Amino acid sequence: MRRALLIVLVALPLAACDDMNHQPRYDSYEKSMLFADGKALQAPPAGTVARDDPERDAALANRPAVSGRILLRGQERFGIYCAPCHDAAGYGNGTVPARGFPHPPSFHIDRLRSAPSRYFVDIITNGHGAMYSYADRVSPADRWAIAAYIRALQLSQDAPAAILPAEDRARLEDAGS
Repeated sequence: MRRALLIVLVALPLAACDDMNHQPRYDSYEKSMLFADGKALQAPPAGTVARDDPERDAALANRPAVSGRILLRGQERFGIYCAPCHDAAGYGNGTVPARGFPHPPSFHIDRLRSAPSRYFVDIITNGHGAMYSYADRVSPADRWAIAAYIRALQLSQDAPAAILPAEDRARLEDAGS
């Protein structure tokens, strides 16, 4: 009985290994009946982006002019990708840190106020600290739009009264007294 059991235990793994060595597969340029065009190598789906795509790199290098449309797009993308951690006003008190994750820095500290817009684009592209890269989620144009919106947030929280129209400045002074 022991001998029969030992033979079965030795033979069973050997039989399984043979199936692993002979799996059906296609070489890249081989014909295939699996696809309608008869080719094994298929074109990537629409929207697929290579990591070294020169067009994407060029779009990242060229900063678009800031416009109302760009700021609205930046606000939308900021709300989707950034606000969960940075909060809607950019102070770093979003819902994610409220649940125990590290707080990101406020966009309103002096270091980030004086940082160039390219800094924010680079952080979105490559990540920093606990923040991972958003390069595969946010297009280069949208990264620039988010950076422009961050600048608008910074200005909204620390705008000098001197840049306000006279009537708004008067209202501000009346409210302060």
